[in-house]
Amino acid sequence: MGIRRRILPLAAALALTGLAATEAAPALAAQPAFGQTAKTAAADGTYLYFDKNQSNPGNSRLYLMKSIANAKDEVLAKYRAGSGDGGRNAKDECASSQGWLPNGTYQVLAHDAHYNGGDEGINGKVIHVQDKVCENGRTTRAELFVHSEMWPEGSQASPRPGQDNPYRWEGADDYRSLGCIKLSPAHITNLFAKAEQYGWPTELKVVS
Repeated sequence: MGIRRRILPLAAALALTGLAATEAAPALAAQPAFGQTAKTAAADGTYLYFDKNQSNPGNSRLYLMKSIANAKDEVLAKYRAGSGDGGRNAKDECASSQGWLPNGTYQVLAHDAHYNGGDEGINGKVIHVQDKVCENGRTTRAELFVHSEMWPEGSQASPRPGQDNPYRWEGADDYRSLGCIKLSPAHITNLFAKAEQYGWPTELKVVS
């Protein structure tokens, strides 16, 4: 699940600035999983690749990739992203509503630019991916999305002095989630634009 509930007020933090630039795949040559993903994606199709940061889960990276037949896949865009609530179980993939997403390949089920998850859910631009059983073979992580913090139409909620607003991007602490992959509003907007340009991804590959 994507929305995290924070009890204590969060200090203001610098938001990530700038949109991701298109770059060549050799910059990620140290990650052979790209080649493995290409075998499951259609040639010239696109997929998402989430590289979890062990030292700082809230400063991980999400890539929009293009699968190239008989060649290295191409990085179309990259973004700062987070997964997990930042607590002591943040890197436990079997900790529901706390830990980051389990490693593995997910099918992309749908995307929606104006998703309405209600007062307690996620809203706005979302990419929905399939449920995943974690490494213990018993716990299923469900309601999994790539999303941000916004209202269904894409606007930002009003600030709440002294407390967090889950529908307003306020800084680096907003990369925390209940397990979903979180992007800033500017970055998920850019991801949607890139996906419209290059084709919508059919898979999400998660590694650490």
